[in-house]
Amino acid sequence: MKKKRTALCLAGLALTLILPVSSFAAADLKAGETAFYEKLRAAIPKDKMKTADDLYAKWQEIQSGKSKAVIIDVRTKAEFDVGHILNSSNVHSGHAYGLYKKITDPNAEIWVTCRTKHRASYFAGMLYKYGYTNVYLAEGGIKTWAEKGYPLVNKYLGTIKVTEYQKELTEDYLYRE
Repeated sequence: MKKKRTALCLAGLALTLILPVSSFAAADLKAGETAFYEKLRAAIPKDKMKTADDLYAKWQEIQSGKSKAVIIDVRTKAEFDVGHILNSSNVHSGHAYGLYKKITDPNAEIWVTCRTKHRASYFAGMLYKYGYTNVYLAEGGIKTWAEKGYPLVNKYLGTIKVTEYQKELTEDYLYRE
């Protein structure tokens, strides 16, 4: 019985020592992520940070053939498939490293968007670090695009217009397989 109490005491002591250290480690990791994010955002020139309205105007130029700019949506495939900007390209946010194979001109006009701006900031910042010189960050992302009533498309419905944006819609299903 004494051995069990000693073991429990030692386990409790270990937890009291480990838990605060692990929370400090988590705080350090969060601070590190924030610092890295800010470093990548700082790589994007301020005049290259644009609004959803700016992206819409550029998209119209692309659609009319007046611009050869590329719109890259860095959301996941599932997010992209639900609704995306017509003729935008989908590149997962973690795959900036392979873009040089597709866009070989470092001066190509590239517009990057995601759901809001976080993943797009990472992606656009990385492109600047790689040597691209004409990358635009569409802040507000698809969320703001949809809230403004700009069109989205998907392969099942064609052109869709979102009347209310919700990050996660909760539904009560009677039955679903």
